[in-house]
Amino acid sequence: MDYYKPRTDDMRFLLETFGYDEVQALPGNSDYDIDTVSAVLEEGAKVLVNEFLPLNSVGDRVGLEFNPETGAVTTPPGFKKAWKAFSENGLAGLHHSMEYGGSGVPYMASVLLGEVTTATNKSLSMCPGLTAGLSEAIAHHGSEEQKSYYLPKLISGEWSGTMCLTEPQCGTDLGLVSTKAVEYGDHFKLTGNKIWISFGEHDLCDNIIHLVLGRLPGAPEGIKGISCFIVPKKLEDGTLNGIKCTGLEHKMGIKASPTCVMSMEDAEGWLIGEPHRGMRTMFVMMNSARLEVGLEGMAMSEAAYQAAVAYARDRRQSRSLDKAKRDMNAKADVILVHPDVRRMLANVKSTTEGMRALVAWTGKQSDIAHGHPDDARRKNAADLLALLTPIVKSFCTERGFLNISEAMQVCGGAGYTQDWPIEQLMRDERIAMIYEGTNHIQALDLVGRKLPQGGGRLVRAFAAEVTSTIKDYKDDDRMAEFIAPLKEASKTLTAITMELGQKGMKDPEEVAAVASNYLNVFALTALALVWTRMVGRTIEQRTRFEKTKVKTGRYFMANILPEIHTLVALVRAGKQHMMAFDEDEF
Repeated sequence: MDYYKPRTDDMRFLLETFGYDEVQALPGNSDYDIDTVSAVLEEGAKVLVNEFLPLNSVGDRVGLEFNPETGAVTTPPGFKKAWKAFSENGLAGLHHSMEYGGSGVPYMASVLLGEVTTATNKSLSMCPGLTAGLSEAIAHHGSEEQKSYYLPKLISGEWSGTMCLTEPQCGTDLGLVSTKAVEYGDHFKLTGNKIWISFGEHDLCDNIIHLVLGRLPGAPEGIKGISCFIVPKKLEDGTLNGIKCTGLEHKMGIKASPTCVMSMEDAEGWLIGEPHRGMRTMFVMMNSARLEVGLEGMAMSEAAYQAAVAYARDRRQSRSLDKAKRDMNAKADVILVHPDVRRMLANVKSTTEGMRALVAWTGKQSDIAHGHPDDARRKNAADLLALLTPIVKSFCTERGFLNISEAMQVCGGAGYTQDWPIEQLMRDERIAMIYEGTNHIQALDLVGRKLPQGGGRLVRAFAAEVTSTIKDYKDDDRMAEFIAPLKEASKTLTAITMELGQKGMKDPEEVAAVASNYLNVFALTALALVWTRMVGRTIEQRTRFEKTKVKTGRYFMANILPEIHTLVALVRAGKQHMMAFDEDEF
């Protein structure tokens, strides 16, 4: 049974709280006031609930069909119809430029609808997610001819896209890519093998456009020798190109999402961007995907939470320890009265709402970074976006998985069965911590690239947001219980950042050993920041969320944020004990 209902009310609240009015004021956004984008979210959510959600368990249980002779992949029943409805309702091109057929909805709003896409059907959601990322890459680095030819069909959903990176010998280390690209007239012919290519083959639409990494003859070794190519499944005359699916992976979850082995033999491709600088193009798609992946953890956490609450409201076991709360008309009380059940649900609720707020705030930075007329404002937003991207990807996927586990625990043995959606959500979400760069890679990106960038400029941009928030509410006694822990967390983050920087200058391994724990210190501080802003607006505006939102924020500050102290202790423990083992002791 499906229990999920989109939280579009909370989404509007977040748009209001984090300054959607500044996004609306950007060039080209005047048609999308808060009422309009809220209506877009409402209507889009209805389509997804009606079309995607009923197929979620169907896709998991039926799975995919692969024809080894033709390389064809057949998706589960109903998936083609759902994709058609998704596309015809304009959801495939929601954020994209109207110049090429998109709706031009600001990213801050469209990213929130991405939560609903994932929560209703994680497997199917990957196809539009990848297609949107490819469209972004072409929009940023494609030639005018490439934009005009590919974007209208990708944005309309007539065609779909993939990110064709990984090879058998290289995943994270893309400098080891060996696919060969040889010049052939006005284009290239590519030969090589790719693995783990999501939606590399399927039957949802007529053509699939692959963004492929390869090497030109004589290219430099490593990352500096990588070029990027557009390789379509079908050529302009309708004939099949030399790229084919040769197998599907058998996976723990996302069983209706084809994870393909792709073989290229003289496949025709067109260079996008400059030779040997393909990673610039790929990272446009990669960074977009990292935000979307972080969103997945939050989305499925929300879906699991709603199922767990529904179970806890109905399941009767034992008596309340508080006699006043006992239902004397029944032999046992619903488990929602028990403190530990409430602890688990409050853990999930407070972190999920915090993650949604962090995603909305990060989405705003993307809009400002790409469209604000003021150079300083634009650069500041770009710094925050770069800093927050690895945090969103890593923390939200990790916490999302833990939250789904908590939700399963609320349901007891029932949560472990297919009678409830939580076991599928857990299997489907687990991959998010792995793809688009494992979470440790995100942590290394944070400590190795983002912290030192510009002499600490990105971190100072975040610190300025904390300072501004504290100043906004320092004279409001009602906010004292939120300002104090935010201030403490910020001071702790600053101190541990400086310590880490000093250690890293002497021994880079020290930083690598604790990077993941450090990222979570940063993430919890970021959630404390967004929770302070949410509670501040709730109290000031006396919104319809007032009582519950304040209680939830209070729970986060008192019961979740203190995790920072354990994480800081782990960061300070350093590499000493983990690196003390000899290899043969593992």
